[in-house]
Parts: sequence; structure tokens; C-alpha cells
Amino acid sequence: MEQQNKVVVIGAGLAGCEAAWQLAQRGIAVELHEMKPEKRTPAHHSDAFGELVCSNSLRSNELTNAAGLLKEELRRLGGLVIACADETETPAGGALAVDREAFAARITEKITSHPNITVVHGEVTRVPREGKVIVATGPLTSDALFEDIHTLVGGEFLHFYDAAAPIVTFDSIDMDSAYFASRYDKGTPDYINCPLSREEYDAFWNALTTAQEAPVHGFEDSKVFEGCMPVEVMGRRGFDTLLFGSLKPVGLPDPKTGKDPFAVLQLRRDNAQGTLYNLVGCQTHLKFGEQKRVFSMIPALRDAEYVRYGVMHRNTFLDSPRLLDHNYALRAHPDVRFAGQMTGVEGYIESNASGFLAGLATACELTGAPAPDFPATTAIGALGRYISNQTVTKFQPMNINFGILDPLDYRVKGKNKKREKNLAISARALEVLQGIMEEQK
Repeated sequence: MEQQNKVVVIGAGLAGCEAAWQLAQRGIAVELHEMKPEKRTPAHHSDAFGELVCSNSLRSNELTNAAGLLKEELRRLGGLVIACADETETPAGGALAVDREAFAARITEKITSHPNITVVHGEVTRVPREGKVIVATGPLTSDALFEDIHTLVGGEFLHFYDAAAPIVTFDSIDMDSAYFASRYDKGTPDYINCPLSREEYDAFWNALTTAQEAPVHGFEDSKVFEGCMPVEVMGRRGFDTLLFGSLKPVGLPDPKTGKDPFAVLQLRRDNAQGTLYNLVGCQTHLKFGEQKRVFSMIPALRDAEYVRYGVMHRNTFLDSPRLLDHNYALRAHPDVRFAGQMTGVEGYIESNASGFLAGLATACELTGAPAPDFPATTAIGALGRYISNQTVTKFQPMNINFGILDPLDYRVKGKNKKREKNLAISARALEVLQGIMEEQK
């Protein structure tokens, strides 16, 4: 393929790698900058590209869920990240979970072996003011680059706090006190379920909500993103709150009793070998010693071995409705695009989708092809419309959800109308997407 003008992509996470790939696949030279291994953020643990730092789950794979629809759209559009995820999938019921190391290694291999991509290691401290640029440095952008972006865009950044859950070894889980099952027997029984009685939950809740937290500069409960809220913050909202959230027991009967326990903590496989398990919904910023003390009160985890404790860090994002268009271009400097969590899309697959669209739109500009205009009837289009909606006054990060897609123009009736409505929205989205893809060809 003949190479067009070079594009600089800053950041080799899910968004940056996807943007680079979409450009390179269309014959465009890419200079991909990644500060690892010379410099890391507190949340990173490896030198690989596309590292997942919070969870190994990319959430639901089903078309009754908006995350499942977004993944299916990216599959059909030829997304790199979703292809690598499918290749490194680990069992997780109806969700798409991956072996994190294999997933990152696969992305790294694909990117570094592409003839149109040149990888440059080292910290970037300034956004180039000439040529096409995609900034995909993620929520933990280095201080120097952060200041330069602030100079470039003017106005104010926003921020919230993000947290990761602990990971334990399988061998250290007391399986006499736990059992494999998926909720409502949906999919394969890939989750380890750790039941608690009323008395055990009461002791756990009291310990959790009074445990010592690690200092996080400027932390306030009000600035925690709801989708990644520390379990202790959720617990402080009330005794029953966790029973409707991360410790929800419904649909997980204990085989010893045949009944749902009072509370259940689920563990999800974190690697393909099944040697590591993630405490689902237990992202936290308790001190490490407190994490071991509190979670050991769950019978199945009384002797758990922790290979990683939960951590808390600040995520930074743009006031995107004032700054970006629906293809993630800076309105005041259209040759510069942003992608990933910095734009206010929340979640791995959402960040990936923003990188896809930023890369594709930039490629179309350089090759003279008409840029696809993904409408809000598609998941990928709805995300772009959400982050660029200038009528939004109090902008907050958003996961993909059916609420930001255009509604159907008819009412769905029936016993399972929510499920049927979601399936109808997904079917419409994929039909619209097919039409766009045929036009592009």
C-alpha cells in the first residue's frame, strides 16, 4: 500500500493502538509514541502495549447489552483490539474476559510487526502543533504533557478517581467454602462464588466501612466514578447497598443448601490458566494490610494469597462537549484528535471504540475518502455524539448504554420487553452499520 502523510499517535493503550492500526491498515505511516518502558504510571505493571490495569473483563458479549453491541460493531468493522480479545478469551459466562498477559502480548506483536508503524519509546511532553496528531495517553497522562494539553485546549480539565480490585491465587481459595457457578446458570459456571451468612456479612460490612484508607491526594467520595466505585465507598451508603451490587446473592444458590446465601462475593478468572482470580466489584483504596484483614473475613478467602492489592488513582478527562466534535477532533485545532478515557468515554471497549473512530476519521481525511458518519443509532456513533453534545452542562464519564442510543420509533410489547427492545436496538444498529460499510467499500 502506498503511504500517505505521517500521523503521530501518542500512547499505546487500547485507544492508541487501535488508532494506529486503522491508519496503518489504510497505507498511512504512523509514528506511535509510548513512554514505557522508560517511564510508567502507578497503575501499570508491564511494558506491553494494550495493558489492562483494572480488570480482565470487557463486559457482556450479548446483544441484549450495549457493551456487547459495541464489541460486535468493532468486530464487523475490523477492530484490532476486539480481534486480539477474541483470540485470548478466557471463560467468563456471557462476558468477554481475556488472559491479560496474552492479550497485551498479542496487541504488542501486531503493532510492532506492522510495516507502516514505527514505535518510538520515551515520554512525549508536548503535542505537535503541525501535522495530524492523535493523543491517546489515557487517564494517567504525564504531568508535562498534561500541562501542554491544558495550554493547547484552554479551559479546565475535569477529573475523577478510579480504583482496581485485588487479585488472589486460586490455590489459596478455600473451595470447601466456595463453589463454581454463573448467575441464574447463565453461560458456563466460570465464577467462584464465596458465600456469607447474615452474621458473616454483618462483621465484614462493619470492618469494611471502618477500615483505614490509603491517602489519595484530594480524594472525595463525590468525585468517584459510579462504574468503578471503591467497595468501601459503596458500603458506606448503607448496610444493604452491597447486597444489590457486588455482593448480590440472587441467582447463585449454594449447592450445599440449594438456597441463595445472604451475600456472595464472586471471583472471576484473571488468566487463561485459571491460577489467578479477581475479586469482582471490590476495587478499593484501603491500605494493603487492611485489604488483607477485611477480605480475609470472607470464609473462602481466610487464607487468600494476594498477588496484587487494590489501588486508587486519579483519572483526568477533558470537558469534551466544549472541545471535541463527534469524531474526537479538537474543534479549535481539527488536526489534533483525542481518544480514550481522556475524552470522557469510560471503559476499555469504549476507549477502544474512540481510538477506532479517531484513527478512521483521520485516515479518511488523508486519503480523500468520505469520513463515515456513524449516527446515534449505532453504539460507536452514540459514544461520539455523547462526548460532543454541547447541551450537556455537567459532563461526566459514560459507559456505553442503550440510553445514549436513539430510541426505537415504536413500542416493544411482551413479557420480556426490555430484552426484546434491546435486541431490536442492536439489530437496527447492525443493519445501519452494514449500510455504512457497504458505502465505504
